Amino acid sequence: MNIKQFIPALEWLPKYTKKQFSGDLSAGLTVGVMLIPQGMAYSMLAGLDPIYGLYAVTLPLMAYAFLGTSRQLAVGPVAMVALLTASGIGGLAEAGSGQYVQLAFGLALLAGVIQLLLGVFRLGFLVNFLSHPVISGFTSAAALIIGLSQLKHLLGISIPNSEHIHEIVLAAAQNIRDTNPYTLALGLGGIALILAVKRIHRAIPGSLLAVLAGILIVWGFGLTGQGVKIVGSVPSGLPSFVAPQLGLPDWQALIPVALTISLVGVMESIAVAKAIQARHRDYKVDANQELIALGAANLFAGFFKAFPVTGGFSRTAVNDQAGAKPGMASFISATLIVLTLLFLTPLFYYLSNAILASVILVAVLGLIDVKEPMHLWKSNKTDFYMLMVTFVATLLVGIEKGIGLGVILSLVMVIYRTTKPHIAVLGQVPGTRTYRNLARFDHLIEKEHLLIYRFDADLYFANVSYFKDSLEELVQQKGAALKAIIINAESVNNLDSSAIHALEEVIDENRKRGFEIAFTGVKGPIRDAMKKAHLIDKIGDNRFFLTIQDAVDACDAHCQRAEAGDYEHQDLAVQTNV
Repeated sequence: MNIKQFIPALEWLPKYTKKQFSGDLSAGLTVGVMLIPQGMAYSMLAGLDPIYGLYAVTLPLMAYAFLGTSRQLAVGPVAMVALLTASGIGGLAEAGSGQYVQLAFGLALLAGVIQLLLGVFRLGFLVNFLSHPVISGFTSAAALIIGLSQLKHLLGISIPNSEHIHEIVLAAAQNIRDTNPYTLALGLGGIALILAVKRIHRAIPGSLLAVLAGILIVWGFGLTGQGVKIVGSVPSGLPSFVAPQLGLPDWQALIPVALTISLVGVMESIAVAKAIQARHRDYKVDANQELIALGAANLFAGFFKAFPVTGGFSRTAVNDQAGAKPGMASFISATLIVLTLLFLTPLFYYLSNAILASVILVAVLGLIDVKEPMHLWKSNKTDFYMLMVTFVATLLVGIEKGIGLGVILSLVMVIYRTTKPHIAVLGQVPGTRTYRNLARFDHLIEKEHLLIYRFDADLYFANVSYFKDSLEELVQQKGAALKAIIINAESVNNLDSSAIHALEEVIDENRKRGFEIAFTGVKGPIRDAMKKAHLIDKIGDNRFFLTIQDAVDACDAHCQRAEAGDYEHQDLAVQTNV
């Protein structure tokens, strides 16, 4: 057993050089200063005190750096997971209460256990059941909910916590007259500053500059006396080990949201990790190892006073742009957060909620994808409708139910597409031995006495009825002129017992009608399955051909002999097995 396979840091640490450290130092410090305001802002979004956001980017970040396969992925709190945390435990306890905090720790722990088990049992493929249209619809809807949920901090008004967009909008409209102009000006100023700095250079920590400017303005102009809400005292010191104090009913109630966070978090992390890895050729992202690494990060989050974490898009991009190579940049970022926790937390006393809201609003702005539905409307209406159903459902019924519906939609489409795969009737390209789909190409040669049928999928219990029905319909269309059927199986990679029985029925029914049956393009594993089921004996080994043209030639010769009355030599010529 190679231990480096399970702890990738052991692969790159011994080879680490001083030359790499300069890039990692720059990247680590840049991402570290991004993590300070983002961690505090996303903690507030999750319904927790800002300090827990700083805890979330210490040990969890280091755990991922040791175990993750991505060299640039920056792990920590993200807006999506923070909102899922708030919506998942908001109905179980009052936001900010001791029970709420314990539930947040427990949620991180449970998500970590789920991710770790998925990785250990090599189940990373499960994230593939969330299709891209579903992800896009869910992400855009969640981003809208996240953005609107910050109106209470941006306007300085009272809006009850909700994950339903109509409830947020209605409450905001009812209380809009109570808007605090100082709070609004501060929040809009923060948004403008962050966006302006982004235009200059993405590596400049605009959110940190907004935080520092906001603190100075609130302190210098005494805006707390004007009703501007501030963070207040932020505890100093490092998080201690604490096991979540929860009962069995609490753990059971957390399972659905923990599953959602586990899948969404992994999906987001792997997507950005693979996007960045495509620019580098010195390592490979392993989905199952990523599950283990993220699981370990969330275990540390649960035991050291934090809420669930995952890989972030913006921080990872900055990490890469700043020159991060191995995972050392994450250790440097975490070290900066540790120094902040030990010595700098008093500086955040005058940090306003409006500034933290501006950090969140700018972050989620990029998650709203308008181009994708427009593209799908032109290219794939089915995927467009999947996206829109997920989008609307997430807005109206909530985050968890929205993503649940998206998963169901994805599975339904997988099942539907496998039960009714593409089929084709083939014709000959004039002057060649090549055969193509008659429905797609003009001027192909189609012989009246032959049906060349191609089934473009594995043949199994879910689609055998469609296989038989579509073939029967084509046989009926051919009419009395039909003499032979050639089944092209080059797209079939698997047969189950239901498929074997279906083939037996097709052969029996068509032989009773007097049709000859031949197979072409049958792969070795399919022949093995047929041989074990004694289907080759029933079909006849001399009815399997390497190419379609071989099968056509044999069927033509058979039909000519039958018309000539040569009943002693009606079997098809024996061909080399595939």
